[in-house]
Amino acid sequence: MRIYLDHNATTPIEPAVAEAMDDALRNCFGNPSSVHAYGQTAKAALDEGRSAVSNLINGQPSEVLFTGSGTEADNLALRGIAAAVQPGKKNHLVASTIEHEAVLNTLKALSDSGWTTSLLPVDATGIVDPTSLKQVITDKTALVSVMHANNEIGTIQPISELAAIAHQHGATFHTDAVQTAGKYPINVSTLGVDLLSISGHKFNGPKGVGALWVRRGTRLVSTITGGGQEKNRRAGTENVPAIVGLGVAARLARKRLEHQCNTIGTLRDKLESGILSDVPNTFVNGPGGNRVPNTTNISFTGVEAESLLIALDLAGIAVSTGSACSSGTLQASHVLKAMGLSTHRAQNSIRFSLGLNNTDSDVTRTIRELPTLVRKLRALSGTGS
Repeated sequence: MRIYLDHNATTPIEPAVAEAMDDALRNCFGNPSSVHAYGQTAKAALDEGRSAVSNLINGQPSEVLFTGSGTEADNLALRGIAAAVQPGKKNHLVASTIEHEAVLNTLKALSDSGWTTSLLPVDATGIVDPTSLKQVITDKTALVSVMHANNEIGTIQPISELAAIAHQHGATFHTDAVQTAGKYPINVSTLGVDLLSISGHKFNGPKGVGALWVRRGTRLVSTITGGGQEKNRRAGTENVPAIVGLGVAARLARKRLEHQCNTIGTLRDKLESGILSDVPNTFVNGPGGNRVPNTTNISFTGVEAESLLIALDLAGIAVSTGSACSSGTLQASHVLKAMGLSTHRAQNSIRFSLGLNNTDSDVTRTIRELPTLVRKLRALSGTGS
């Protein structure tokens, strides 16, 4: 039996989600913008999905916009806010150094259009110090974007503090919650954010669908021109079956959230402590309790991460070296480098991310397999045990 420990890259779709999507594909083919019965059936399905997503993050259904992915949600947040700003009033954008490429590359694109940008540093545990935001934010700052939890190391940021600072300077605050939605409790009111991005396939829903929560009263310009779908903020006929699946996944995630956090957190802790105990010269990147409960990122001294990943895969265990969106690159993780890790250590780090289907036996087997694999790879590289 193979073991899947790469749930931060994507998650297996739940049977109930697949069944609901199949039913929607067959029986809910109407255009939600049509006024006849077929269209209204589709619109009702959208409304149900919108309510489920809003309940997951403790928002209001009217504040949820459906997108094609978490990346699109991030783009809509950054570009939509930038486009809504009156020319000459604000020209500054802020994010952290460990954001997902969906945010960092969008910032780069906006900087090419004349926006100035600032990237907030993180400490050795991957946390943004709110003081660093105070040092760079000005009345010219239009938007601050800091992810809720990092996709590689799992650290959770002090979002409420950062959002409060942004608001004191008249800036809008966005958080990429792709790695926390469905895995960790989210309350948009408590967080104090103005925009929040999620992605369906990160919590056992379908790929190709995401959502952007936009606080009522937040000015946001559509970045896709066309019809008036999603309250004129995201043109294009909605993907009804995918949204139905997203809604079912959101309902299931909300129902089991507390139990899931405790159960998966216990497995993650066992995996982490077992590796550190049984494999010499291993270190957790981003240590501490303030992490999503399913994620650990561990450095194996003297072992190239890609080699260990392949060895584990041949042993039937799927892990990753970091963001799935950056797989295949030879560069060290920008997240680990931003934390001050050496290039070598960043290149010998493996991310383990657990999910619903993982069991105690999965963890036990992984801990059992790793020492032998690491010893072999260290012997090949001449770095000892």
